[in-house]
Amino acid sequence: MKILITGGAGFIGSHLCARLLSAGHEVTVADDFSTGSRDNLPKDGSRKLEVVELDVTRDPAAVDALVRRADAVFHLAAAVGVELVVNDPVRTIRTNIDGSANVIKAAAARGKRLIIASTSEVYGKSEHEKFAESDDLLIGSPEHSRWSYACSKLLDEFYLMAYHQTAGLRGTVVRFFNTVGPRQTGKYGMVVPRFVGRALRSEPLQLYGDGGQSRCFCHVDDVIRALLLLLADDRSIGNIYNIGSSRLVTIRELAELVIARTGSRSAIEVIPYETAYAKGFEDMRRRMPDTTKINRLTGWKPERTLEDIIDDVAAAMRDAAPDL
Repeated sequence: MKILITGGAGFIGSHLCARLLSAGHEVTVADDFSTGSRDNLPKDGSRKLEVVELDVTRDPAAVDALVRRADAVFHLAAAVGVELVVNDPVRTIRTNIDGSANVIKAAAARGKRLIIASTSEVYGKSEHEKFAESDDLLIGSPEHSRWSYACSKLLDEFYLMAYHQTAGLRGTVVRFFNTVGPRQTGKYGMVVPRFVGRALRSEPLQLYGDGGQSRCFCHVDDVIRALLLLLADDRSIGNIYNIGSSRLVTIRELAELVIARTGSRSAIEVIPYETAYAKGFEDMRRRMPDTTKINRLTGWKPERTLEDIIDDVAAAMRDAAPDL
């Protein structure tokens, strides 16, 4: 197959690219390299990889041309990380809404298979024990910029579903829950690489808030496996699927585990939200996916543990900087 990956030089996109190439597919990566990196892409000079520098928000004609040549599209280009979302909400909204609209329109017009990445953030301030795809959503006030990300990704979902219902778009939505692993950067607030990097440098691990907020972390290898299973099963068309782990840990527990796995002497510091982010920052205390739906369809469930994740991230960082 010929596969187009928007945002293919990013963390998840580059892992997907490598997996598809290893399976013999032809891959086109479209990326503006604002947060992705060419260093993430395979270095073997594969003739089956094409890299196109493109901002999908600004050039719908170029997007359409790439979609037309593809058999299937993974739309992963998006604003990433809480820090980027909070500090640059205009970029967040433009990237997520305009870019997705261009890709969705092109895929619908050309009759292409499309999988679009959404996020657990769309569940907003819901207090359910587990989040299921059919749950009602509770988004915070527009006075708090962090909710701009959730709203923009939710609009992407509505847009895809509208085109599926009215134009027969062969689209699927996936909601990622804290995907982590090698090549993920802590630059935009991602907690696992931020913690691991600081632990390897024996710097304090900084907990934002009180550290009691809890999350589930899923290895990128498991996420890629889920994406490929959904692509291969047309029953996923017109549906939304959570992808994530069911192991819930507090951020303080995560910090303690990172210190233990890396053998670090780092201390733990608590940083108030008002210091880390703008005044009035809101966070979710708990975020755990119900993955029953994707499991029933494909049999998928995570295979890699949180310990595997930390070890893999630490190994990748040590390879990149042997002095750590």
